[in-house]
Amino acid sequence: MLYETAQQFSQAVRNELENNLVPFWLERSVDPEYGGFIGQMSNDGTIDPRAPKGLILNARVLWTFSALYRFNEDNQYLDMARRAYDYLETYFWDSQHGGAFWQVDFQGRPLDDKKKIYGQAFYIYALAEYYQAFGSDPAIQLARQLYDLIETNSRDQLYGGYIEVCNRDWSVAEDLRLSEKDMDEKKSMNNHLHLLEAYTNLYRIWPDTQLRERLTELFDIFDWRITDQASGHLNHFFDDTWQPKSANYTFGHDIEASWLLCEAAEVLDDSNITSRAQRLALRLARVTLAEALDNDGGLCYEGQAGKVTDPNREWWPQAESVVGFLNAYELSSDRSFLEAALKAWDFIEKYFVERKYGEWFWRIDRTGCPDPTEPKISQWKGPYHNVRTCLETIRRLQQIIPGGSELI
Repeated sequence: MLYETAQQFSQAVRNELENNLVPFWLERSVDPEYGGFIGQMSNDGTIDPRAPKGLILNARVLWTFSALYRFNEDNQYLDMARRAYDYLETYFWDSQHGGAFWQVDFQGRPLDDKKKIYGQAFYIYALAEYYQAFGSDPAIQLARQLYDLIETNSRDQLYGGYIEVCNRDWSVAEDLRLSEKDMDEKKSMNNHLHLLEAYTNLYRIWPDTQLRERLTELFDIFDWRITDQASGHLNHFFDDTWQPKSANYTFGHDIEASWLLCEAAEVLDDSNITSRAQRLALRLARVTLAEALDNDGGLCYEGQAGKVTDPNREWWPQAESVVGFLNAYELSSDRSFLEAALKAWDFIEKYFVERKYGEWFWRIDRTGCPDPTEPKISQWKGPYHNVRTCLETIRRLQQIIPGGSELI
């Protein structure tokens, strides 16, 4: 349903968080036999006990339960965050060369020892959140080590930005793809988006002068290099000189970047960057609203040349759209963005929330049918997008709309 007041909307989001998402991850994600968290669970809850364990999932679990503890100081969240922290430090951290492995096997032995910068970024993001929740000095020291490794080995001193993948010893890898579906190019939007996200969170706890310069550079890269000035979308892949090598775009990244750029501007606290961030955010939100949001509130996945090329809806763009549209409403007071956020959440409740087995479906087609073949838990399917959306939505509704105010 489309909620009529901010209080109703906020309570519905809180109910989803506390009665579905959090219990699912608390009760069903822990690996009691081999430690840490399970690597793979099918949609119906079947666990593959020997599935590999990925850096992304484990870092996102660490971030999620650290953020949840900051929201509500529940000792269950503390235990989960510590479990994730300890597993990452024990099994993913490379004691020889520094940094975190991309993947370990079910017993914690290195399976893919590459240093993918996207993964290092999420580790920093999570460690910074862990420090904010628990004041752990080792966490901030580890985050600073990762930052130094990235800056020393991945940063392009000539053209700016960061290469995608390093080998275990931090030499540049030959295969630069993050995953099989990605292009083998030197630089990507996705990598830089999550470095921006990570450096933003790190700057909150460590306002270092060089870090400020690097975060500002990342912001400039989005404004001047990654954003397509003609279409308003974010280009995906680039060569080392920042020439675009792809023509498609994902609406989920567009709307996610719209509010993450504002987060970066907030911590940098520079009036010029703030105004640029607001301009970028509103343009990204408007083009996403115009091209990707269906009348039923579902967000289409991918487009090219102004047309939708993949109309399927996936859990993470759908989640990010709620936050992105609320952020755009906060910036502009344009009620079309508020209505879009309401519709996007309504679609989540109607189609993504899995009433039988818990959590959310991965993908919904344009007719509203879920894809039961996709996992509930995997290297790429974790609690970060949907839990963060719930936390951000509750926080933003409290800030921008008085509790009893009418929405529609």
